[in-house]
Amino acid sequence: MSPDLPPPVQEVVVAGARLADPAGAPAFSLAQIGEQALQSATRLDAALGSEAGVSLFRRTSSLAANPTTQGLALRAVAPSGAGRALVTLDGAPQNDPFGGWVIWSSLPDVDIERASIVRGAGAGPYGAGALTGVVALDEKSSDTEVLTAEGASRGQQRAALAGETTSPLGKLFLAASGEHSEGWIPVKTGRGAADALLTLSDWSLASRLDSQLGKVRLSTRIDAYREARGSGLVGANSAASGQDVSLALAQPDACCGGWRVQAWGRTSNLQNSSVSVPPGRKIDTPANTQFKTPADGYGLNAAWRGAWAQLSLETGLDLRRAEGRSEENFRYQGAGFTRLRVAGGASSVGGAYVESAWSPGPWLVALGLRADRWDTYRGHRRESDIASGATTLDLRPADRGGVAASARLGVKRTLAGGLYWRAAAYSGFRPPTLNELYRPFRVGNDVTEANAALKPEVLTGAEAGLGVARGRFSLDATLFANRVRDPVTNVTLGLGPATFPVAGFIPAGGTYYQRRNIGRIDAVGAELDAKAQWTAAIASRLSLDYTDARVDGQSAAPRLTGKRPAESPRWTVTAGADARLAPRLRLALDLRYESVRYDDDLNTRRLAPAVVLNARLEQEIAKTATAYIGVDNLTSSHVETARSADGTVSLDAPLTVRAGLRLRL
Repeated sequence: MSPDLPPPVQEVVVAGARLADPAGAPAFSLAQIGEQALQSATRLDAALGSEAGVSLFRRTSSLAANPTTQGLALRAVAPSGAGRALVTLDGAPQNDPFGGWVIWSSLPDVDIERASIVRGAGAGPYGAGALTGVVALDEKSSDTEVLTAEGASRGQQRAALAGETTSPLGKLFLAASGEHSEGWIPVKTGRGAADALLTLSDWSLASRLDSQLGKVRLSTRIDAYREARGSGLVGANSAASGQDVSLALAQPDACCGGWRVQAWGRTSNLQNSSVSVPPGRKIDTPANTQFKTPADGYGLNAAWRGAWAQLSLETGLDLRRAEGRSEENFRYQGAGFTRLRVAGGASSVGGAYVESAWSPGPWLVALGLRADRWDTYRGHRRESDIASGATTLDLRPADRGGVAASARLGVKRTLAGGLYWRAAAYSGFRPPTLNELYRPFRVGNDVTEANAALKPEVLTGAEAGLGVARGRFSLDATLFANRVRDPVTNVTLGLGPATFPVAGFIPAGGTYYQRRNIGRIDAVGAELDAKAQWTAAIASRLSLDYTDARVDGQSAAPRLTGKRPAESPRWTVTAGADARLAPRLRLALDLRYESVRYDDDLNTRRLAPAVVLNARLEQEIAKTATAYIGVDNLTSSHVETARSADGTVSLDAPLTVRAGLRLRL
């Protein structure tokens, strides 16, 4: 007798445990980047940069940027290495639990279906940390398998695979990517033997199982990543690794209501070494080795929505906790490091919110209120002599905490002919990261001290917009005014050669900073997004951001009053054109312009304006196969990314040629 056959598996289409987009979202400044644009860029952060108001802390993309400078900035109000924008993936925060930056190698573009950019503060349903806005990423939910393989100048290779299969438990989505780049030497003028390549090797793996439990959707996601970088100087390098897990349950209704609960956890680790470079750049000396930075973050968010005719209501909560420490050797004395530093602590933030949207006829009114409790505790910084084990410094900062309230109000009025206007006011806050609170760091000859007394940053702002969406043309223009109170800034306290309390000796050409809350940053500006489909074969886009940001240092930093925040360009413009040259041949052009930035708080290290033009030609060679060739930085512009106190300038990547094949299986 043959064994009983298992019952046939019924295929159920599950689009992840998600709720619909918030009904009130159109009342605020919102931009979306679709799958094609995400996958045409070389990396996810580069794709996000097609919107003028989005950039990393520094001009260098994550192809070469140190992890600690990959914090996301919106509207150039006050860029920060920790990031003043919140990044989420299907609701789970992606900012590092220790430092707040985002490891973009852990988020390959092949894994992402859509990016929604919400400009302006107001944590609302997203959670704390959305000081200047949110980038909400949606993971792929389609059943199309994609394979991409690419080679480029300077030893770059990249491969990525994403696909979905059916299992007895539901739909299983898998994604994998890997990349290697031999890089370039960032210093051109005055280059010496101490200068080396900016290299990168990374990989990431992700899996998501979508199951249907009656009317409830269950999504279980697990991922892991690792990257290793050469930092452009002999002996300077970094490595980052981590794992994430999330479990989400959702029961959306036929319209826009329902409920969702998500639990998530993430671990990360960072190794980072820096060196001191004397004049002439003939040799460098080890400055410190951050050999371990274990950090854990975990949290829970829940939401319930109801919808009745013209009114929708959402209420929920968000809880997060982070714990981590940095372990590093420092104070190099010829034969080796002589001191060990262990610094870290724990933090938590949790809040509840309510959001409503009312849409009578052509009107949309969105109102959100939120209250959060934040705490920092178990802070410590212990320094000891490596040889003897004797303690040389033992700091135990007091535990601190408080309550922060935030709100946002948006109104949109739709007019005849596709016209509309909107206005919004909002507030938000960002607690300082464990890295900012407890860990000092060194880059070259520059030393930045931590500050356990930092307070949360608070932003209040307002905006007004006018737009039109008619046929193949859309335009959205916005004026905004923001004020950031108590912004965390690296404040210059002295120049080397000199010895300072706690920090110790700063060599010649070095600067001594400390993270401090300064008075405020005021920023007024405008942004514009325009898209046009001129013919069936030709389309274009234009994105512009103008931000006039100024510091009022008040008594905390009077020397900064009237200065621009570091790394804050006044103008950013991006533009693109897409032309179908033949039925199977497509040409895409992308341009990004930035005005002057300053690499320091005193505005003495000027970074020249920069223009980068990229081109990409795609040929469909079969229904499921596309070959492409691209040229990044087509004009080989010198894009200045950093300027040291001695005037040494670092540059972004020169002209790069890449070619690849994309298969849809």
